Amino acid sequence: MSVDTLTKHYTGIIEAIGEDIQRPGLKDTPTRAAKAFQYLTSGYQNSLDKIVNNALFPSDSSEIVVIKNIELYSLCEHHLLPFIGQCHVGYIPHGKILGLSKVARIVDMFAKRLQIQETLTSQIAHAIMTTTQAEGVGVIIEAKHLCMMMRGVEKQNSVMTTSVVLGQFRENLATRQEFFKLLETR
Repeated sequence: MSVDTLTKHYTGIIEAIGEDIQRPGLKDTPTRAAKAFQYLTSGYQNSLDKIVNNALFPSDSSEIVVIKNIELYSLCEHHLLPFIGQCHVGYIPHGKILGLSKVARIVDMFAKRLQIQETLTSQIAHAIMTTTQAEGVGVIIEAKHLCMMMRGVEKQNSVMTTSVVLGQFRENLATRQEFFKLLETR
């Protein structure tokens, strides 16, 4: 959607709450909000192929690879309020490894869409599994949701944790436990 179209919608929203769109503090707000929303939902403009860009490299490694503490933010699809947290990804290579920065870019691509955390976790896990043909993939997201902190029950210290495990992480208890143990080390 174009910035002009989004700007018109934000103008209508601001006027609908009774504000004067011409007052100095709000005069450029619809355009700024439109550009921000366009950026915060830029994940729709990307694809897995474009993100990965052939950054798969041959490897004999068959041990768990873990990338911890990948910062993320997304917009809750129910209230359009942010949720902010960290994503931890683990996978067992099967003949190839994924470029390290590509893991973070995959997280960002899906996070920059209207989301719920459960779906986001699953999308990341399945994308890495599909891309790498890994023996197994595990993804955990820990996040604070402003829709719960700023409205409704207003619980400031709540953290939601979601996980998705695929392949060997699901089928082999020892492998799953090793993955979780690796996340404990800082």
